[in-house]
Amino acid sequence: MLQVKLIITGDDFGYCPRRNQGIVECFLAGAVSNVSLLVNGSAAADAAKLARRYNIPIGLHANLSEGSPVCEVLKTNSSLLNQDGFFHGKMGFRTALSKGLLNMSEVKQELKAQVELFQELTGHLPPHMDGHQHVHVLPEVRHVFAEVLEEYGIKYTRVPIEPGLQNCDWIPPSLMDFYLGVEEDSFNTVDVFTKHGIRWPDIYIGLSTMGRNMSVSSVRSAIDSAVLQLSAGAPRSSAAIELMVHPGYPSVPPVGGCGEGPDDFSQSWERLHELQTLIKPELQSHYKSRNIQLCSFKDL
Repeated sequence: MLQVKLIITGDDFGYCPRRNQGIVECFLAGAVSNVSLLVNGSAAADAAKLARRYNIPIGLHANLSEGSPVCEVLKTNSSLLNQDGFFHGKMGFRTALSKGLLNMSEVKQELKAQVELFQELTGHLPPHMDGHQHVHVLPEVRHVFAEVLEEYGIKYTRVPIEPGLQNCDWIPPSLMDFYLGVEEDSFNTVDVFTKHGIRWPDIYIGLSTMGRNMSVSSVRSAIDSAVLQLSAGAPRSSAAIELMVHPGYPSVPPVGGCGEGPDDFSQSWERLHELQTLIKPELQSHYKSRNIQLCSFKDL
């Protein structure tokens, strides 16, 4: 029987104390096996301490789109900032990039500063590094991102190509357009990351099961489809899946965020909904029945 390793990554660790609390609870309940740290998050130092205390596997959630940069020289005069002095935002970053307004040497500078701060906070380099709001697979950025990973010897990342995404008719059209854009960018990133010797799990899940769309049955079904796809391929003894999740207790303004307060996503009831779904015993027993072992990137 195929041995499947499942990495359940809690994104946005460090965003606010309530997000940290929820992610730690999920980890202790065996519902999350790995976390991704926002080093410019308002509760990043606290998150790093919690990871040490509970021995939580932790990587870097590189952020170029929300809040403030961590690189001192980029905090005042930089192509990465809008007129209010913050990052351009999820869609604003993409617009600025498409207009050729972003300086890639500043992108590299900020990514390196985030790796250095991660090391300062945790005492080690990140075993894996991905991008907040999937900025790491965008044109131009993907090349700089890959160079930084190779430079620091960071072996693993995330490539958000989710099998069967186009058939998920419960996802609203506007969101689906964004997701399909992320998927297209990801397909175009594969060769770049491969060339730099960077690896990622065999299958990614997380767009179709996010927020209100997360349920025991949606997670179970996504995992079963992934296992089926892996089993149908060339014979192998083991394979890895990453499930991206965003559990936590909703942020309460003004606490939280990455420099400009918490956003709607973090204040939403959907954070708690994910937490409550992930800790359900039915999911844990499903993993066992499918010979699925929860792990982190260090275990690959």
